[in-house]
Amino acid sequence: MTESTERRFPENFVWGSATAAYQIEGAVNEGGRGPSIWDTYCHTPGRTRNGETGDVAADHYHRWREDIALMKELGLQAYRLSISWSRVQPGGTGPLNPEGVRFYRDLLDALLEAGIEPVVTLYHWDLPQELQDTGGWVNRETAYAFAEYARHMARELGTRVTTWTTLNEPWCSAYLGYASGVHAPGHTDPAEALAAAHHLNLAHGLAASAIRDELGDDTPVSITLNLHVTRPADAERAADLEAAHRVDLVGNHIFLGPLLDGSYPTALLDLTRHITDWSFVQTGDLALIRQRIDVLGVNYYSTNYVRQLAPGEEPSGDSGGHGAGAASPWVALDDVEFLPSEPPLTAMGWNIEPEGLHELLTALDNAYDGLPLMVTENGAAFEDEPTTDAQGRVVVHDEQRIDYIARHLDAVAQAIEDGADVRGYFVWSLMDNFEWARGYSKRFGIVRVDYDTLERIPKDSARWYAEVVRTGIVRVPSTASS
Repeated sequence: MTESTERRFPENFVWGSATAAYQIEGAVNEGGRGPSIWDTYCHTPGRTRNGETGDVAADHYHRWREDIALMKELGLQAYRLSISWSRVQPGGTGPLNPEGVRFYRDLLDALLEAGIEPVVTLYHWDLPQELQDTGGWVNRETAYAFAEYARHMARELGTRVTTWTTLNEPWCSAYLGYASGVHAPGHTDPAEALAAAHHLNLAHGLAASAIRDELGDDTPVSITLNLHVTRPADAERAADLEAAHRVDLVGNHIFLGPLLDGSYPTALLDLTRHITDWSFVQTGDLALIRQRIDVLGVNYYSTNYVRQLAPGEEPSGDSGGHGAGAASPWVALDDVEFLPSEPPLTAMGWNIEPEGLHELLTALDNAYDGLPLMVTENGAAFEDEPTTDAQGRVVVHDEQRIDYIARHLDAVAQAIEDGADVRGYFVWSLMDNFEWARGYSKRFGIVRVDYDTLERIPKDSARWYAEVVRTGIVRVPSTASS
């Protein structure tokens, strides 16, 4: 028998799962929904694997009652979902779509009836296409449109929402959408990426103020960041240490700085001055951005290892893991090589390093004392192989996923023991879904979706996670992950 370590979590620790609207809802042309940038991107030839789209996805729009029943069966205490902006306000400005608003109102009411707390993300990358047509996140006015959308949602959904999360992973929206082009809208302009990052920060601050204007100053507001844990290839080499520091500036402190410190680091401005003069930052913006954050959402999957290239030296391989032929999302870091990940790896090609999550949570706690944290995404894609049991039922034995989640929960428990105020954990994802440009090739869910029949099939990891939720206890295998 494999030995294990038992980890007990605090009684008030919140256990949940997470999804995103475009990845699961489908019904893109139903209920008055307007097109988003991901509809446009997916229907542009060559953008996604095999031209796959989120047109149907997991059909959650029609099957949400079934999905909530499944969440209740698993004992989930909270569910992190996102609202499709173009479903509730098709043009991104102007009148709301009553049918879209009713969909989310009914969904939230059913969650509350099932005893599941709704954690609502207002933006998970699916900008209404009409706003992109006027510049998208490069256009300052998009931040003000987002604030009005947030105000509308606060007014329409009110106290049904336990926590309001403004943005999910603005790094991806800015850098993957505007620098590398592997996400919608598919641009490859570093200057646009930096402007987008600032306007996303501004959108957060304006939206936080709008929500509290509607619902009261004590309304919990959050933002979720995918903060990067970056290590030098050679910890004894000063140049590699400096490379890791610059990744930290571009990847993390472009958001942490204005959101929590009220400023952009001078080193970041100097590093990127050859790309932009930062004139899009207007007087008063930083005060608007720095609003109280009641809990910081942390998404974590893997770590990066980097080395500084010598003058004239070319990277040895696919730097940064962003795909052959794709532009780098890492603006101002052309002389930094992101090393290929070493095994063990997930199906995404990402390394498995739970220690990075512990490091990230404790670093945030040390830097921002008293800031509550929530792990809002953590999980893994593996090559799940469905089989049939003795009764002929489809089953999925996903031991690798269980091992991954257990080891990362161990890292969370260690961070709590070390004093970090971590309030909860949301596994990514509740169900298999549309994995953006990778289409349906990668499965993150603890529930399998048969994309032919749309049947939901809980994997072994779902049953395992349900027991963790029920007991608050995780048994972590002592043997090395493989």
